[in-house]
Amino acid sequence: MGRRKHSPKHGSMSYSPRKRAKRIVGRIVYWPDLEKGPQLDGFAGYKAGMTHIFSIENKDRSPDFGKEVFSSVTILDTPPMLICGLRAYSEENGELKPLTEAWMKEPPRDLSRVMGHMPSAGPEENLSRISSSLERIADFRLLSSTQPNEAGVSKKKPELMEIKVAGGSKDQQLEFAKNILGKTVSISDVFRPGELIDIVGVTKGKGIQGSIKRWGVKIRPRKTRKHRRTVGTLGPWNPARVLRQVPRPGQMGFHQRTEYNKRILRIGSDGKAITPPGGFNRYGIVQGQYVILEGSVMGPQKRLIRLRKAARRTEAVEPLGNITYVHTQGMRGEGRV
Repeated sequence: MGRRKHSPKHGSMSYSPRKRAKRIVGRIVYWPDLEKGPQLDGFAGYKAGMTHIFSIENKDRSPDFGKEVFSSVTILDTPPMLICGLRAYSEENGELKPLTEAWMKEPPRDLSRVMGHMPSAGPEENLSRISSSLERIADFRLLSSTQPNEAGVSKKKPELMEIKVAGGSKDQQLEFAKNILGKTVSISDVFRPGELIDIVGVTKGKGIQGSIKRWGVKIRPRKTRKHRRTVGTLGPWNPARVLRQVPRPGQMGFHQRTEYNKRILRIGSDGKAITPPGGFNRYGIVQGQYVILEGSVMGPQKRLIRLRKAARRTEAVEPLGNITYVHTQGMRGEGRV
């Protein structure tokens, strides 16, 4: 007889405590430094849905090199982002402190849904103040706003977030920020096909769940003394408390997660070419620019996904060669692009 399989708990403790995220928009704590620049360190887009593609494998070490392979992909709707302001940070005791900021001349009216009150001062005075105190500045962040009215999301309130200006000297970063202040930036200005990026978002919420579904605890036998869908014991008598290692019911889902090294397969400008007839389920039609990412992406449809330059150094990846088919859930023969 073989050894008895002992698996009381399949869930990992590395994501504990499993609490609800404070915001529905993912929060980026670390921005990687770039050798080339200056340039934006990130972007944002809305999750439209998933599909599958067929492409010619171009990795030399793959056993399927030169063959047509199947891949599951995720479509992100990435309308251009508006650069609304520039915020400068100074470093004090190892922490970044906001020093000053400069806003565009005429911010869009929908931005008041996020801020409450709009800045009244013009950008010239604040930009000159930033230039005079350049030796104190440790970091530049661009205040970027999404434009959901150009995506398939039925809402008016945009999302306002910071994106770091990386690469180059401080003078070059300031000049770069001045040139794009008040303008829109597209996804193709930040990323390129074949690049490995990181995605930050909030997973799909599942509410309060028991220990079986939340932690993968084995269901107890039929003739158990009490309940079947519970753990056998909450722990020893001493210490006289329930330890954190004991699988307990609680919140499941709606957690912030970061996934590293997602591969960009394509950056397109006509979203209707990859939109199924009638639009994506629970999303709609992708109007403009889009991104095809390899694999799955956290969160439901319409969830905002933040994109960031890869924080973990990896080898250069070539773009996926010759995508022969993109499934659009149509009639036979449709969907080939």
